[in-house]
Amino acid sequence: MKKSILLVGCGGIGTEVIKKLSGDKSICVDQVLVRAESRIVKISDQMHQKVITSVNSLSHRPDFVLECASHKAVADFGPYFLERGIDFGIVSVGALSDPSLYQKLQSASEEGNSKLFIIPGAIGGIDLLSAAGVDNLEEVSYSARKPPLSWLGTPAEEIIDLKNILEAKTIYEGDAREAAMLYPKNANVTATVALAGLGFDQTRVKLVADPNITKNIHHIEANGSFGEFEITVKGNALKSNPKTSSLTAYSAVRAIKNRIKSTSI
Repeated sequence: MKKSILLVGCGGIGTEVIKKLSGDKSICVDQVLVRAESRIVKISDQMHQKVITSVNSLSHRPDFVLECASHKAVADFGPYFLERGIDFGIVSVGALSDPSLYQKLQSASEEGNSKLFIIPGAIGGIDLLSAAGVDNLEEVSYSARKPPLSWLGTPAEEIIDLKNILEAKTIYEGDAREAAMLYPKNANVTATVALAGLGFDQTRVKLVADPNITKNIHHIEANGSFGEFEITVKGNALKSNPKTSSLTAYSAVRAIKNRIKSTSI
């Protein structure tokens, strides 16, 4: 029997997830939860999932829920499903920069005996960073270098002319908590790195708009008693959304498959 997956949100990431899982015999993405009524027609015309705008319209209890919408969607729907014993995966990891929401999700998970899955997204080496934190992890820094148009719709527009920039410009430098809150659509990797390492307030972040690149470049540096390491990922953006790396969608697909396999043993 196929496991039922509910997607919260169905933009570029959600659409890619559905496509990549369409041939899997053990998984069925059969429901999509969106906010706007106008989205129902568009998604229904392109795909075959049941599209709803409220949890009250769910046709059946899903085996797993994947959020790929926004920080607000994590806050609105994460506690609801976790309290009911349904595992919840989040792509918008930056939402966890809000301490009160983080605590609320933890409490809901405990109450429902469910699990909150953090989708690593466009970066690798998270397991290595977590291992390094076992004993005296001293410094962690993360940088994201993306084409200028990837930063449209963010505070970067108030700093530089993104459409006419001729050389690389730093648009943010500070800690992971502020970066994740200011750039929620672009800086979810920031939150993932922070959670795996030194936390939001001690993880240094640099965000750069670079007109001389076509890929999204993520870079982590860390040092401590374990030694030191650097990891760089140069990822292609989704064709439908330049703010998002293709690896983010692929990471979500992998998380769903791993979750289903772990419950089938």
